Amino acid sequence: MHESAPDSWFYVCSLAVRNIVYKGLLTPAQVPEYYTDLRDSTFETHFALVHSRFSTNTFPSWERAQPFNWCAHNGEINTLRGNKNWMRAREGLLQSAAFGSQLQSAFPIIDEHSSDSGAFDNVLELLVVSGAMTMPEAVMVMVPEAWQNDPLMPAEKRAFYEWASCVMEPWDGPALFTFSDGRYCGASLDRNGLRPCRYYVTDDDRMICASEVGAVKVDPKSVLQKGRLMPGRMLLVDTLAGTIVDDEELKLQYARQHPFQQWIEEHQIRLEQLKPSNKLADIDDTPVSRDKRLRAFGYSAEQLNLIIGPMVLGGKEPLGSMGNDAVLACLDSTPRLPYEYFRELFAQVTNPPIDPIREKIVMSLACHVGPEGNLLEISERQVQRLSLESPILTDGELAAICGMADKHPGWVAHTIDTTFELNEGAGGFAQALDRVCNEAEQAIGNGARVLVLSDRAAGPQRVAVSALLAAGATHHHLVAAKLRARVALIVDTGEARETHHFCTLVGYGVDAVCPYMVYEALAKLHRENVLVGFTVPELIARFRLAVDDGIRKVMSKMGISTLQSYKGAQIFEALGIANEVVERCFVGTASRVGGTTLAGFAADALAMHNAAYGNSNAVPPALGDEGEYNWRRGGARHVNTPATVSNMQDAVRRENKAAWEAYTAEAQASVRDCTLRGLLELDDDDTTHAVPIDKVEPWTSIVKRFCTGAMSYGSISKEAHTALAVAMNAIGGKSNSGEGGEDAERSIVRADGSCARSAIKQVASGRFGVTSNYLADADELQIKMAQGAKAGEGGELLGTKVSADIARTRHTTPGVTLVSPPPHHDIYSIEDLKQLIYDLKSANEGARVSVKLVSEVGVGVVAAGVVKALADHILVAGHDGGTGAARWTGIKYAGLPWELGLAETHQTLVLNGLRGRVVLQTDGQLKTARDVAIAALLGAEEFGFATAPLVALGCVYLRRCHQNSCAVGIATQDPELRAKFGGQPEHVINFFHYLAEDLRTLMARLGFCTVREMVGHAERLRVRTDYASAKGALDLSSLLQPAHEMRRGVATHSVEQQQHDVAGRLDARLLPQLQEALQGGTTADIEVAIGNTDRAFGTVLSYHVSRKHGLSGLAAGTVRLRLRGSAGQSLGAFLAPGLAIELEGDANDYVGKGLSGGQLVLFPPRDAQFDASSNVIVGNVCLFGATSGEMFVRGVAAERFAVRNSGALAVVEGVGDHGCEYMTGGRVVVLGAVGRNFAAGMSGGIAYVLAEDGEVGAARHGFAAKCNVESVELTVVADAGEVQWLRETIERHAELTGSLKARDVVARFDELLPRFVKVLPTDYKRVLEEEAAKAKAEAEAKAKDETKGDSGSDSERTVCADTHPKTSSIIDIEDALVDDAQLADRARKLDKLRGFVRYARRGDRYRAATKRAGDWSEISTRQTRASLQVQAARCIDCGVPFCQSDADGCPIGNVIPKWNELVFRDQWREAFDRLMATNNFPEFTGRVCPAPCEGACVAGISAQPVAIKSIEAAIIDHAWAMGWMAPVPPQRRTGHAVAVVGSGPAGLAAADQLNSAGHSVTVYEREDRIGGLLTYGIPNMKLDKRVVQRRVDKMEAEGVCFVTGVNVGVTLAAADLRNSHDAVLLATGATWPRDLRIDGRDLDGVHFAMDFLSVSTKALLRSTATPLSAAGKRVVVIGGGDTGNDCIGTAVRQGAASVVNFELLPQPPAQRAADNPWPQFPRVFKIDYGHEEVIARWGRDPREYCISAKRFIGANGCIEAIETVRVEWTKDDAGRWTMEEVAGSEERHDADLVLLAMGFTGPENQLLEQLAVAQTPRSNISTPEGSYRTCVDSVFAAGDCRRGQSLVVWGINEGRQAAREIDTFLQPVSHLPVSGGIIPRTVSAQPEEISVPA
Repeated sequence: MHESAPDSWFYVCSLAVRNIVYKGLLTPAQVPEYYTDLRDSTFETHFALVHSRFSTNTFPSWERAQPFNWCAHNGEINTLRGNKNWMRAREGLLQSAAFGSQLQSAFPIIDEHSSDSGAFDNVLELLVVSGAMTMPEAVMVMVPEAWQNDPLMPAEKRAFYEWASCVMEPWDGPALFTFSDGRYCGASLDRNGLRPCRYYVTDDDRMICASEVGAVKVDPKSVLQKGRLMPGRMLLVDTLAGTIVDDEELKLQYARQHPFQQWIEEHQIRLEQLKPSNKLADIDDTPVSRDKRLRAFGYSAEQLNLIIGPMVLGGKEPLGSMGNDAVLACLDSTPRLPYEYFRELFAQVTNPPIDPIREKIVMSLACHVGPEGNLLEISERQVQRLSLESPILTDGELAAICGMADKHPGWVAHTIDTTFELNEGAGGFAQALDRVCNEAEQAIGNGARVLVLSDRAAGPQRVAVSALLAAGATHHHLVAAKLRARVALIVDTGEARETHHFCTLVGYGVDAVCPYMVYEALAKLHRENVLVGFTVPELIARFRLAVDDGIRKVMSKMGISTLQSYKGAQIFEALGIANEVVERCFVGTASRVGGTTLAGFAADALAMHNAAYGNSNAVPPALGDEGEYNWRRGGARHVNTPATVSNMQDAVRRENKAAWEAYTAEAQASVRDCTLRGLLELDDDDTTHAVPIDKVEPWTSIVKRFCTGAMSYGSISKEAHTALAVAMNAIGGKSNSGEGGEDAERSIVRADGSCARSAIKQVASGRFGVTSNYLADADELQIKMAQGAKAGEGGELLGTKVSADIARTRHTTPGVTLVSPPPHHDIYSIEDLKQLIYDLKSANEGARVSVKLVSEVGVGVVAAGVVKALADHILVAGHDGGTGAARWTGIKYAGLPWELGLAETHQTLVLNGLRGRVVLQTDGQLKTARDVAIAALLGAEEFGFATAPLVALGCVYLRRCHQNSCAVGIATQDPELRAKFGGQPEHVINFFHYLAEDLRTLMARLGFCTVREMVGHAERLRVRTDYASAKGALDLSSLLQPAHEMRRGVATHSVEQQQHDVAGRLDARLLPQLQEALQGGTTADIEVAIGNTDRAFGTVLSYHVSRKHGLSGLAAGTVRLRLRGSAGQSLGAFLAPGLAIELEGDANDYVGKGLSGGQLVLFPPRDAQFDASSNVIVGNVCLFGATSGEMFVRGVAAERFAVRNSGALAVVEGVGDHGCEYMTGGRVVVLGAVGRNFAAGMSGGIAYVLAEDGEVGAARHGFAAKCNVESVELTVVADAGEVQWLRETIERHAELTGSLKARDVVARFDELLPRFVKVLPTDYKRVLEEEAAKAKAEAEAKAKDETKGDSGSDSERTVCADTHPKTSSIIDIEDALVDDAQLADRARKLDKLRGFVRYARRGDRYRAATKRAGDWSEISTRQTRASLQVQAARCIDCGVPFCQSDADGCPIGNVIPKWNELVFRDQWREAFDRLMATNNFPEFTGRVCPAPCEGACVAGISAQPVAIKSIEAAIIDHAWAMGWMAPVPPQRRTGHAVAVVGSGPAGLAAADQLNSAGHSVTVYEREDRIGGLLTYGIPNMKLDKRVVQRRVDKMEAEGVCFVTGVNVGVTLAAADLRNSHDAVLLATGATWPRDLRIDGRDLDGVHFAMDFLSVSTKALLRSTATPLSAAGKRVVVIGGGDTGNDCIGTAVRQGAASVVNFELLPQPPAQRAADNPWPQFPRVFKIDYGHEEVIARWGRDPREYCISAKRFIGANGCIEAIETVRVEWTKDDAGRWTMEEVAGSEERHDADLVLLAMGFTGPENQLLEQLAVAQTPRSNISTPEGSYRTCVDSVFAAGDCRRGQSLVVWGINEGRQAAREIDTFLQPVSHLPVSGGIIPRTVSAQPEEISVPA
């Protein structure tokens, strides 16, 4: 068969002599029709194994049909790729006496094209036919129990499984295997036991085993036993012996055949036996922030602070929120690590994730590494392997492994260097990969058993090949050579540090990893007092613990339990990697769009190396915040930016169309940079298709296709949640409740006609608040299979957000963190998803049932299955959606872009003729109409938006949703913060209105009149013509295939409804008989027979009850339904109050799912022969998510009983594994045995378990061994009331079910009471105690009030009352404490999380006005360090820091949150480093900058902003005081000379930067002192000139040459300057003042403000009298701003007789006006220092507003008065302001000195004319947009002469960025930073151009 060519293909079902296989592409009914012998009555068999499956396979084939030769399999093998790879690797070791030399002809053992079942069958066949093992034994090896964490397992069996783990990795996944070799017929269940397997044993010696009871009709009286196959167990019938083989007996029999325990003890090597050293590796003296090796491996400060630090301090990976909107690695022009191209795959629909938290006992990270033995024998040689408990090694452990040959001869370790010489360039990268692979193969040939791939040789001259590429290439090379199973593969790397990195390394075949650079970084951070409270070994241990925990979580997302199975399984999709790389390093990995080539990865490696070592000229820059997680100016690109947020909010709040257009432009630019759809453009060139826009459907129709995302009440506030619902209801769209439930009162229509009801009700894995009423009150029911931001995980809500209201809505315990299980309890397979769809359609037949999927490879096939399961609607979400809380690994690395998933789903559904049966929706960072248009053209009919509507409501992307500290009241449950919510439904409506109107415009251009017409027309999209990538371009052709051309003639959008046939369901057929009772008018009692095809019985009735009566339902006992038979799945699901079901018989899975107040009573047939208390009556996952009601079961329940029960009472006589898991309320009584892991994650409710076996103490201990006690305590039942309740409950159970067991317990109650174990969650106990204490206190207070009378005074009654508003919680710590010591102590206890709301703002205080006005010293006083820590605690550390935005915040991109954080932590040196990375002169900006950063501070939206400027000034002043500002000249000079003309902020900043780059810089200044306006334009009391001179002296000491008294263009010819320098920078400023040319302008006494200020400062510095003094004069300042204020302050100090300030504009408002929204600089009324001094002197503010000077009046040529007129400002219909003079308002103002402070018009022209530099119409120097280069070669311009009059901080930014452009002009690679302090990592064209120190 292996040699058959494809064109002669055939398939042999079976050649076995003892069994016959009948199979085909047939429905069950067709099988006997096709195979006529199955209809022959004489055909007899001693066994029949039947498999009928739900086919999700969209391209089925005969050979994939079940059963196979030896087995049939229901489920998924998630580790298939790894199993196949390892089997191929083992082929080189296989030897068989049975096959001899012919064994080679059987290779490959596994047919590469087979299904998972087929592959399993191939290996099973090999093991059995070779004679190596019997069939049961082979199944035990391939599908072992969860033995690693089971202390109750017999030692012999444990030893067998440990031997088996040395032989083969488990075939892992949720699977039920059935098998037969003709003699044995059996079934085995995987270790998790999610799939059901029930069996009967009858008195005529038959066993009937099926996935359901009731599959075969049986006389109930004939049944002797009813059981179920338990997790990891085997059910086996020996047909030869005619016996049922006991699982334990069978396995012990095999375990005792060989001395496995002895073999392990004697031959297995455990890591601890090697006695690894705990001594830490030596670390150098370089601070962590300056460590070049960290930079070479791509580390950032953000990773250390946000990921690694919290990992070690918290012991687990930190949480994040708001999703991942950063640029895809494959689209990033900067270097990225290969790990970032990989996306973790996850289970959805066809198989489930597993729970790594509550079901951790089934998981294991232990692995055996090193040479394997021959699989086809059982030998002690097979255990001669090294055992590792974790894949993460320390330095000491790696050293011990490398040296283990000393103790264990033959265990030779060989280390392979994975670096290459820098001078080899990009070609050296590929050569190194080849060398590594060849050296590995050669080393194995030389006897090596351990290979270590190490990059420790990386350094200035050697570049590291990525460990992932090296390991992947080596692994696959050795697999192909059939050598991989002969050796352990260990990676020793400085590159890996995040959980995802380790997962990819292990996933591509690595046995263990030593991340040495992380350990060094931790040691340095400890040395620098950043990580305190633990020793370095403890930090390393906690890091490993966090990584282990993270690996478990990633494994669990794909349903994999053991690392051994995960290793090499390649559970990833590559996003943007070229096929050449995949085929070389990642064979078999899906990479659908191609992308980065090997040369691209080589370029990235060189770029990172260059960033670290390429600039030997200066002190290494500190590790930067690259913006990988949070937006950073100049860093990684993000979809959401300050500009998109602020413009959208301005647009929707003020209905500002201009702001909307700005938002759209910015959002489209961001999307273009960051996403796959950004590579696409609309093909609208052919205008003949266009239609008039009035032919396009109206916006009111389009918005009905819009939905808001599933954001739960809990993750967001009630105010935000309801605002979304009101908005969507108003426009006919849909809002989504999310998974947190919803209060019923929200469905009540309000007085204004609005309604806050969510049209979409979500049903997720946590089932919070999912009741019959909740389901009945919906237009759409959405099943959340996965979430884009955390695919494969459940939701997470920290306890801080679980308020009393949230807990009530969710039926949980207040204050307890809620981590939903992954979707596996009742939606672990396509069959069970179909059942849930059935359940929900029963619960609300009018609602559309939707299934939410997440984009990944294969999602189209999954979606096809979902359509076959009768879903009405499918949502394919992108990876980049938002989330309230998730681990960063999930946020960053799980899921794929929706563009891929949507296109695949649409195409697959069309190909299979299924598209017309379902509505298709997508979501994930949809921002603009262009996004919607692309989604429609790729196949979507509806569109989901989550973050965008939140932004419309006020969200500013803090990324603190998980911390309950949202400053804008959206993602918080804190009442004080919720009060800050300012959003309105109208803002959301406006957003969608704008969006829909923009979409109409695009539709008109494309020629579509309706959205429906657009759907699937991918031919109207094309790849951008300007798209190119140096790393390797993506191929998007697969997205752009029009599905309608792939299969013509079938529907390409939804055209028909699914056929659910709700009316034909059993309980629906009873409706006519129950109509009167359901109305509440009477009672009813009905008997009916039920079969296992009667599913969800009672749910339709519950829907009618809930629709009529709401939450309260009917009175108890109104309707009683008596059933007989085997009930189908979901009996009594969501059963409403007043409905009671009594079942005589048995039931399948999900009984009482979502029980909502009804009653369920189940007992076996009255004439049954078996003891009900030891037989299984109900299946798995019963009572899942129940909220209220009762359930009494006479008999045993299978696995996962009462999972997430949150309010129901249940009595049962035994439960399987995982009972009461994650229970949050209710009561459960168990009158019998329990399985493993009872009460895992239980946080509410109480369980009472009767421990019967053995003595009382032993019985209780035995139960404790099966109980997960992490969240519960085990006590006795002692309270008299509780004892009475327990007894009465058991009596009721006996009465309702006839239970003999219950009657016995009641009869012996006092005797058995000590055996009852009360399982009480510790959190629930806390809440009960708090409630009791509160009730007691209230009772005492009431009693006290009743006896107190009126004896107390009024003041005594009110002295403790809170008479302040909520804002009174703000604390001014400085005012509250006495001295600095106390303040410092208090600062150590600060609340950084809520500091912005807890502490009052305090900026630097001015000295007293009356005192300071008499001197020229600086006006401000600095705060103490402890006081500044308090102010730093107010910084929110926003995910999108608007304070850093170039639009409204800090022009130089100061990373303000980071230095605030460091000041808060009292790390002033690090804060100084971070500050200096972005700002050359913080001592200037900290004194004179008006702080636009504070205007943009998020804290300022609803309170006072952070005192940023004060902190900045304090940091730099402290640095000077500490000596940190010592001169550091560059280590080498480049030989280039640069002239800088002008020494203002721009000139000095450019000079400082260029000098640090090694250029020779000369600064020319026409004045006698350096500093420009810093020296002579800003008065001394604002900026002490000693501060300026101090900086000039430092720069001079570092090599900058300053030349004063030279006026270039006047005293020095510009041409001469140009000829003597390689580059010239013009930084002359805008020194041409704006004049006021009115009558009398030439009078003496009328002066420009800058002339007055400069003359004053010169006189002060020279200690001479000023020739232009205000002493004794009546001073009038015309014009405001800083210059006007400086004139006022100067005049006061000079002794003016009076000071008046005229301003033409109106007085600013006290608060922001509507046209001055945040984060714009606040144009509000302020009293600055000069105004305050005038008020102190004369008792009035000097400013007069709306006044215009008409003429200057003089006498004798001197000014003596000004004639003015009042003006009035009005806004016209277009929104433009106009000014009119007020008639009759003329006035005369006496004046002796008039100062014109009206700004500047531009630079002076002499120099510009000499150079022939082009100028703008406003006379500024003209340069191209985004550039500083003038039209003259080698001449550049920066500062006010280029951009016009602006702030000092803008001048610094101009100088810095001009310096970078000049540096790039002078040499190929610049190491100067862009705004934000980030040094772009670029690749040098030639290695020799990178200067590297020897």
